[in-house]
Amino acid sequence: MLESSEQLNNQAVRLAFKGEYPEAIACLKRAITVEKENYLLWFNLALTYRDAGNFDAAKTSMEYALRLNRKNEEVIEALANLCISMQLFDDAMFYCITGLEVNDMNPRFWNTAGVIHFQIEEYAEAADFFEHAVSISPHYYDALYNLRDTYEQLGNITGLEECNRKLESFRGSK
Repeated sequence: MLESSEQLNNQAVRLAFKGEYPEAIACLKRAITVEKENYLLWFNLALTYRDAGNFDAAKTSMEYALRLNRKNEEVIEALANLCISMQLFDDAMFYCITGLEVNDMNPRFWNTAGVIHFQIEEYAEAADFFEHAVSISPHYYDALYNLRDTYEQLGNITGLEECNRKLESFRGSK
């Protein structure tokens, strides 16, 4: 029986879930030989490489997935976050901008751009990005948490207290 790319992908996901990354990577590579232009196979390969700790191979595979599906927000966001993990902040910002060109109402891209600026200690710029993320999605916990930390760095006590109040209201409503 001939293996389909879908079967191989599903098997790879199961293997990766169990931490069997070399086997999962082998399955995905086989699947890609069957269906070379399937962005999801390349994306899953990238995620598996990332989880296995091979960030360079993850980035290469993710960039290929993005070439195959240029407007996929999940791929763009994952690529930006991978670049942050690799401390490739210029690349990460490029992918945030790419994501914002695709969908400027996606608060995750604004938040991720804020994380980049926070990492390089550009706190005022980080605050602008986090504020934008929260303005789009007022209940976006991560962006509000990041904004609070940024306000703390900036010495903005009023903003810090407001963020703490909102974060506490989120905890109280759970």
